[in-house]
Amino acid sequence: MGRMDGGTSGPEERGHADGPGGGPDPGGAPGGSGESRGFGDAQEPGDGAEAAGPGLEAVMHGARALVLADLAARGVAEPEVVSLLEDAVSSRRWWLRQWPDGAPYVPGLLAQDVQDALLETRGRWPLCPRCEEPHALAVEPELGEDPHWVCEARGDAVAPLGSLGA
Repeated sequence: MGRMDGGTSGPEERGHADGPGGGPDPGGAPGGSGESRGFGDAQEPGDGAEAAGPGLEAVMHGARALVLADLAARGVAEPEVVSLLEDAVSSRRWWLRQWPDGAPYVPGLLAQDVQDALLETRGRWPLCPRCEEPHALAVEPELGEDPHWVCEARGDAVAPLGSLGA
């Protein structure tokens, strides 16, 4: 599970095999092909964009709000970081249209998407508030409902997703 410390994880650790119930790869493309749509890819005609009902948007807005709250709580909700979040939301919206049963997993996956994007551009986020040695918190479960931030060094839950400022 060392991915937050700069290591990489295999597909089995990140949930990149077919999602539960044979759904699309949570990391991107349906069927676990390893090819993923980039965050900035535009919607294509006929890809389900027309079928974005209010339920899908409620899931996406709720997940976005949780991650944005944690970004703000840690003082990194700057325009370029919020743009990374918006790109991740766009990508997960496409993913959710392909696999509507994956709705409970969207908040945790979105948090991981933003973590990955920030790791590439700014470094580890969010840093553990309990340890002297700087390391990022992890999202657990990596593919599951009710995600929370965890200090892997101590094995402690730090806060539910969206509650880092509480």
